[in-house]
Amino acid sequence: MIDSLINKDIELLIYLNNLGLSQWDGIWLFISNKYSAIPFYFLLLYFTYKQFGLKKTFVVVLFVVLIILASDQTSNLFKYGFKRLRPCHNENISHLIRLVGGRCGGLYGYFSAHAANSTAIAVFFGLLLRRKINYLFSILILWALVVSYSRIYLGVHFPLDVFTGMLIGLIYASLFYAVFKVFLKKFMN
Repeated sequence: MIDSLINKDIELLIYLNNLGLSQWDGIWLFISNKYSAIPFYFLLLYFTYKQFGLKKTFVVVLFVVLIILASDQTSNLFKYGFKRLRPCHNENISHLIRLVGGRCGGLYGYFSAHAANSTAIAVFFGLLLRRKINYLFSILILWALVVSYSRIYLGVHFPLDVFTGMLIGLIYASLFYAVFKVFLKKFMN
């Protein structure tokens, strides 16, 4: 059963990755670059500041840092625990995929930290600001999906790496948001 799932994952990667066109490569490289979202993060912080004020915004930043640390460390634990080669490092299929940008990343790829982090940020801020800004949650989830898909487009992650990363991000965001609400009630009222 596991072998069948892995084979389907490889087939889906090859199909999705080969849909890419060189004219779009630059856009997907930009989307996948962790620094390209910095203006977006500042906008989220501005919305947070407008809703919660300076003191609580600092607490939000602390929680976001903790979410990213937890997500990244969990990703590293999985990568070195499972040792699943990235598609671009797997010599059985590397010739079948488009490696966009010429950079493959580390040797192992299960699961995608990009997918986990973008989903965690999207869900945490979506939950945080959903009552004040219409459609923000949907926009954030769409952004996380696009960032996550970019990893498949670039040829550096399998779809299962991305899906697992998004699931981990969702779990961490939900947990940290619940703790954040308790923290606010207990210490910030």
